[in-house]
Amino acid sequence: MLRSSLSLSTSDIMIESTHFSASYVGLVVLVLILLYHVYQDKSRRSAEIGNLPGPQSPSWLRGNFLQVFNSEAWGYHEFLAKEYGSMVRLHGPAGSKTLYTFDPKAMHNVLVKDQEVFEENDGFIQSNLLMWGDGLLGTLGHRHRKQRKMLNPVFSAAHMRGMIPSFFDVTHKLENALTMKLKSGSDIQEIDILSWMGRTALELIGQAGLGYSFDPLVGEESAHPYSNIIKQLVYVLNALYYDILVADDNIHASRPALMRVQFWRTNLLPRVCNIGTARFRRFVVNLLPWKDLHDLRDMADYMYETATGIYESKKQAFEEGDERVTQQIGGGKDLISILMKENMKATEEDRLEDSEVISQMKLSPLTLFCYTQLRLNWCKYLDFCGNGYNFGQFSAMARILHLLSRHPEVQDKLRDELIQARQKNGGQDLSYDDLVSLPYLDAICRETLRLYSPVPIVARIARKEAVIPLSKPVLGLDGTEMHQVAVPKGTNVIVSIFNSNRNTDLWGKDANEWKPERWLSPLPNSVIDARIPGVYSHLMTFIGGGRSCIGFKFSQLEMKVVMSILVEKFRFSPSAQDAATFWQMNGITAPVVGEDKHPQLPIRMSLAK
Repeated sequence: MLRSSLSLSTSDIMIESTHFSASYVGLVVLVLILLYHVYQDKSRRSAEIGNLPGPQSPSWLRGNFLQVFNSEAWGYHEFLAKEYGSMVRLHGPAGSKTLYTFDPKAMHNVLVKDQEVFEENDGFIQSNLLMWGDGLLGTLGHRHRKQRKMLNPVFSAAHMRGMIPSFFDVTHKLENALTMKLKSGSDIQEIDILSWMGRTALELIGQAGLGYSFDPLVGEESAHPYSNIIKQLVYVLNALYYDILVADDNIHASRPALMRVQFWRTNLLPRVCNIGTARFRRFVVNLLPWKDLHDLRDMADYMYETATGIYESKKQAFEEGDERVTQQIGGGKDLISILMKENMKATEEDRLEDSEVISQMKLSPLTLFCYTQLRLNWCKYLDFCGNGYNFGQFSAMARILHLLSRHPEVQDKLRDELIQARQKNGGQDLSYDDLVSLPYLDAICRETLRLYSPVPIVARIARKEAVIPLSKPVLGLDGTEMHQVAVPKGTNVIVSIFNSNRNTDLWGKDANEWKPERWLSPLPNSVIDARIPGVYSHLMTFIGGGRSCIGFKFSQLEMKVVMSILVEKFRFSPSAQDAATFWQMNGITAPVVGEDKHPQLPIRMSLAK
């Protein structure tokens, strides 16, 4: 009986063991099948990108990086669109996968519909967090949306109306300074208009944005050290992140430095930022023998101290009452005062912390100053390994004046419009509604921002696998039509604002010509039907989605106020060096003259009457 029981137990064990082995084998087979499908899916996604048309890579290490990013890259971007269309495969550094697109549906998918899938990379977020704090540029997801929710109403048309007096006050100071300069010398003088536009832009954001004055706009030099810090910061950042590529020989010479910077920022910075305490990291920075880094540290410290001082002063004024607030510059109608008022009324859930408000204050002078002078718009310019630090952008105001100097018939027509508008208003400065309704001034601003978008490209990185649909099928290398592209996690996606705004399929054969008159008639149906996902006038200049340029209305008003005063008062003509003037694309994207690579824009000026 015992032997029988033992025999049955052994038999049962053998059966159980057989079942376990079969189950184990089945599980292993199932896992292998799943892994195979995952591998196949990844291979298919990679194969889809590989099937897209695109240029060859000159180097595995660098990919097409230095073809896309150098001071004369405009022609290469035109080549990509003409040769390969609106969805292009590029080679990123070290073989990384990269897409380049200006397809309307693809842009909408990346920037709007799936914006939480396609975000800035960790290097971009961490570097902005270190430099500016936990403001818009250093946050993602819920925290970023919370800040946008609080900030969006600050830039409403109603608040813009309240800033008009400050805008005109600053611009008249500029007018007086330039008039005195012309009267003290010859009737016609060459003036570096880029420098004056930069000073004006900083003072405008100082008064209208922060309720603070940085520059009295008298004499050649600005008074407040903050203004010099802002200007120096642009060049230090450029040295840190781009090493200023200015000519073919220099491009080759600077490639090792450029790639080291990209490696540091993209691969090391997100990890280093999490090591130890902030005090320990500051200690390490102090030890590093890198002058530009130390300069950047000192500038960040100074901007933080200045922003904190302004914030505490405003906070005290609010505690003392409305009368004290109205006594400040801007009469309490500046952007930060409005933000602080709204923040005090917000619920606990929506309220921003003091550090978040101070971060916006640190950002405001730089972003809006650069948006209009060097157009350092935080719509961001790509650093190939994910939305990087090319802050240098065109001077929107200086660009308009440069174009008007080359097109005297347009300048005269605009001047006539401005003179007539002022006469109708009894010789007084125009109201907000009258100013924004001037058709020819508006057409000139729109056309300039279309053809010469201050930010040529922006980029995102796919945080997970996704599919990007296309509005126009692409013929793959294997001859098949591709209506969508499967994108693996980690793929860089470059959105070409430059080529979207110049797309001949939408804007017509004259898309590459500066024609303000195109905005005086209804736009082509092709433009309307394309549903460009930009926040401004069927253009991608200010991009779209949750990370679009939050201050574009401020910038528009600033341009129109400055143009309305300067064009009526002065006449602009090309300088003797105009033929040698070139607008660089990389690094500090700004005008240079001849071999002198310092940003400048000399224009001949005289009194118009």
